[in-house]
Amino acid sequence: MKQLLFVVPFVALGSSLEAESVGETLFLENCVTCHGIAGQGDGPNARGLDTAPADLTKISAQRGGVWPMLEIMSIIDGYSRNTVPREDMPVFENFLDNEMVEFDTGNGVDILVPSKLIEIVKYLETPQNPPPSRYVP
Repeated sequence: MKQLLFVVPFVALGSSLEAESVGETLFLENCVTCHGIAGQGDGPNARGLDTAPADLTKISAQRGGVWPMLEIMSIIDGYSRNTVPREDMPVFENFLDNEMVEFDTGNGVDILVPSKLIEIVKYLETPQNPPPSRYVP
């Protein structure tokens, strides 16, 4: 019943939640309930968590304007469990079970990573306020 209460508001919004990209679809399906539609940590599940969801629009601002692609990937896929706060942040294994694509790690080595993981991290770059001024893999 609890889960139904969190789905109803999004069903009521209807077509306003139609995604324009794979990354946006993944965000809407997996992140909105905690991080909110705008990614500011104000989703309907946020109040019930021990640790407040991060404001995803401030990732690069909190890192001096740098968009840290690998860091965000490791938070989402759970590889780096030493990032605090992590207690209420689930690991999204469904992002890892799909087509693999090459990713430049920044040191001249390309590695294969799940395409869904790349897509959601690319999408999370779009609401950054202010937009990133520098990039690191």
